[in-house]
Amino acid sequence: MSFAEVKKNFGFGCMRLPMQGEEVDLAQFSQMVDEYLAAGFNYFDTARVYLGGKSETAIRECIAKRYPRESFLLADKLSNALFETEEEVRPLFQKQLESCGVEYFDFYLMHAQGKVYFEKFKKCRAYEQALELKAEGLIRHVGLSFHDKAEVLDEILTEYPQMEFVQLQLNYMDYDDPAIQGRQCCEVCAKHGKPVIVMEPVKGGNLVRLPEDALRYITDLHGDSPAGYAICAAAGYPGVFMVLSGMSDLAQLRDNVAVMKDYRPLDETEQQAVAEVCRVLRSKNLIPCTACRYCTDGCPKHIDIPRLFGCLNSKNTYKDWNADYYYGVYTARNGKASECIGCGKCEAACPQHLPIRQYLKDVAKEFEKK
Repeated sequence: MSFAEVKKNFGFGCMRLPMQGEEVDLAQFSQMVDEYLAAGFNYFDTARVYLGGKSETAIRECIAKRYPRESFLLADKLSNALFETEEEVRPLFQKQLESCGVEYFDFYLMHAQGKVYFEKFKKCRAYEQALELKAEGLIRHVGLSFHDKAEVLDEILTEYPQMEFVQLQLNYMDYDDPAIQGRQCCEVCAKHGKPVIVMEPVKGGNLVRLPEDALRYITDLHGDSPAGYAICAAAGYPGVFMVLSGMSDLAQLRDNVAVMKDYRPLDETEQQAVAEVCRVLRSKNLIPCTACRYCTDGCPKHIDIPRLFGCLNSKNTYKDWNADYYYGVYTARNGKASECIGCGKCEAACPQHLPIRQYLKDVAKEFEKK
């Protein structure tokens, strides 16, 4: 299946927008939008849980108010944290339309689906309500984003064959990772005839900020940037028709756009270089956190989990004192790793299914030595 209204193969993910303190930098985001649309792309992906609702309102201010509705495509999502009953779904949807300043969504996703969330969504008739909204013309295409085992995806698509597409986390580190099951999920999508949208092609920036011994395999190619190779690798997986990238500044946007305007799959030499990067990264035993920040919303101790994981990864990669310094910065106003009470809310929310509580113990052991 193809979506004719999608221009080219590259979508603008709006989870990591340019910020000025706690607010979205609307001026820079507007410039990024202008350059992205001028390059011939047109797909924007948001969710109400992104940036505490500020992603949706930034869409309204920088896109919906500045461009004709038919000139762009907008995807939004129904997120688990925002409803508890069947009756809450439709009013929430209307609030999303208002926040984004649009009268309909081109794409609407059941967000972060997995075994547990799927049961709740079924109980609340979320899938059925989305299909009803589509029949009313308020949604054009209904699909889902997914974070679980391939067998669960097969169950969902078997029960709801009306789903038109699946959004998967795919990147060259995760494609054959047994925890993510990227390859197997692609195979399930192919079995059901569902096209794939890629999220996290640079793994939350981890495939951009490569340690020197991994980066050299990319620089030796004398071609694209680390982000460029990661995005091209993701775009080349079977069944993929579009790759999303969350871009935080103009430089990132220009780099990504330059790669995807004239996209070509990785050749054999480039694939080998990427394989070497995987080998190096796996040897470092790094925490595979993408900094999506879903884990922080419900933390009763207000621990900045992604940043603390970043400190430990940096310490393991570079062995320098800066990681200790930043650990102090990130815990000055938020909880320390040792203050985790083990409630497990973070692990229930984590799309990567990480053992966060154990990792926090590792962080505390490294940075809170007496």
